[in-house]
Amino acid sequence: MNQPLSQEPQPASSYPFVSVIIPVYNDAGRLKICLEALANQTYPQSQYEIIVIDNGSDAVEQVEAVVAQYPNAIATQELKPGSYAARNHGLTLTKGEVIAFTDADCVPAVDWLEKGVHHLLTTLNCGQVVGKVEIFFENPDRPTPVELYESVTAFPQERLLQQFRGGATANVLTWRKVIDQVGSFNDRLKSNGDLEWGKRVFLAGYQQVYAADVQVGHPARRSLNELHKRTVRLSGGVYDLYIQQDASFWERNKTFARLLLNDLVPPVNFIVNTFKNPKLNRLGYKVKVSLVFFFVRYISAWEKTRLKFGGVSDRG
Repeated sequence: MNQPLSQEPQPASSYPFVSVIIPVYNDAGRLKICLEALANQTYPQSQYEIIVIDNGSDAVEQVEAVVAQYPNAIATQELKPGSYAARNHGLTLTKGEVIAFTDADCVPAVDWLEKGVHHLLTTLNCGQVVGKVEIFFENPDRPTPVELYESVTAFPQERLLQQFRGGATANVLTWRKVIDQVGSFNDRLKSNGDLEWGKRVFLAGYQQVYAADVQVGHPARRSLNELHKRTVRLSGGVYDLYIQQDASFWERNKTFARLLLNDLVPPVNFIVNTFKNPKLNRLGYKVKVSLVFFFVRYISAWEKTRLKFGGVSDRG
């Protein structure tokens, strides 16, 4: 097993080299915030690189201009739509023994890499570290209904790891050798490819660990339009992953019916849990979150139905 990092100061060369992979699409402004956070890590700067993969932004020159401000970052481009295609392209350029994934709209904590690598080194046969994604509001004093909904539903990393054996690539670290063994992401998927990849890591016999101290921040979506786009993308990912892969006509239809029913059944458990949630400390907050959840469920049902009758999944 690799030796853990000591609490005593160590020469930079004793730290494994890390490649940070960040896909970006039409988000140069938030990418700059992400890169600024990565430029101020406690991890030795000589021991990590940042690979930014533009996925067909309307103004790729803006992305390139932002990346050029950071000496240990490079910009490249992948025109096949989808963040998993972009991440796979980034993987072909990496030099690191450790691969760290985050997104352009995330803000890594100052010790993100240090803590993440520590868990990789100290967990026996570790194949994946799934870190915490902390949701924050634009204006904490006046959160929108959608922001409130996101604060209790977005990026449940610990549950995703327990239930699906994976975690959102907004905050995941792994070894390069693990990717070499289990393969890269399924780039036919617009969403949920991170969970599909994590399941392969689990099936290969590696340990997976949720690490609450390995943190990135993520802004809550504020509007119904933003949430609609995300719901469409996630629903398409679920459809592609769980329905299209079924071999037989009957299995595909059975899976479709099960997922559609899950969207259409009144969400009693969610409503009860929402009203019990201590994060939502006002009655109005609880009501708003419940109403937004109905919106999400029925958009999800509509999108799966659209795909069933010949539609193509959208990147959202």
